[in-house]
Amino acid sequence: MDAHRPSAPPLALCLGGLDPSGGAGLLRDVLTLSELGCQPMAVSLAETLQNGLACLRIEPPAMDPVQRVEALAPHLVGRWGVKLSFCALGATDFRRLCATLRHLAPPLRIWDPILAPSAGVGLHDGGDLRRMAADLLPMGGWVVSPNRDEAAAFAGLPPEAIRSAPVEALATPWLEAGAWAVWLKGGHAAGDQVQDVWINQEGIQPLETVPRLPGERRGTGCLLSATWLGLRLQGRDDLQAALESARRLRARWDLAFSPGGAGRAMFTPFPALQETP
Repeated sequence: MDAHRPSAPPLALCLGGLDPSGGAGLLRDVLTLSELGCQPMAVSLAETLQNGLACLRIEPPAMDPVQRVEALAPHLVGRWGVKLSFCALGATDFRRLCATLRHLAPPLRIWDPILAPSAGVGLHDGGDLRRMAADLLPMGGWVVSPNRDEAAAFAGLPPEAIRSAPVEALATPWLEAGAWAVWLKGGHAAGDQVQDVWINQEGIQPLETVPRLPGERRGTGCLLSATWLGLRLQGRDDLQAALESARRLRARWDLAFSPGGAGRAMFTPFPALQETP
């Protein structure tokens, strides 16, 4: 090998929904992972009619995503990982996808279990997430990164319990379903402080407590989970990657913008983002 040739970047396979505006979904994943020095590859699991104002329609992809993933298999070796998020596949096709992922055995795995876009039409409920988990999580090794709403829906908790439910009630159902770890994101909790929590079979690890930032941003869940995967591929451990992902999100919060002045603010591309100590 040429000694002056740079080593190949780690590869991140993104499986999720296509938000044409780039505020969330696969385009946000690709932007985020590219910033972190990873080579992204992407396969759509849901097509949306969507902009910065709302999601109006969600459909399964026209081309078989399992065949697309299988076509990428020669590239999926060495240092790589997968991020799974928004999915409009039927039960049979999702089981096929899980079988393919089980065969490919990605070294790093994170599932961002999205119920619906942040505005507009929805897609899933807690029962849907439980059915997906039953096919996906038994293969082992998955970090699941729900917000409190998604975790409460998965646990079957009533809406009035979402903001105040204890961490154990929100995380334990995921672990019982086979998750290796649960990264419970704290943005949807009540109060002026935000705290993520990392939970696995060894116990509960609260992460940093920080003041809640003003306003809302599109694609926060996508940005956090894609950043985690990118940082893990660059050598951070699980908790370091979770902490740094949250810090990076906060560092770019005030740089958000609304393209054309329309709709909710999204995160700006930030290729010059410096490494966090």
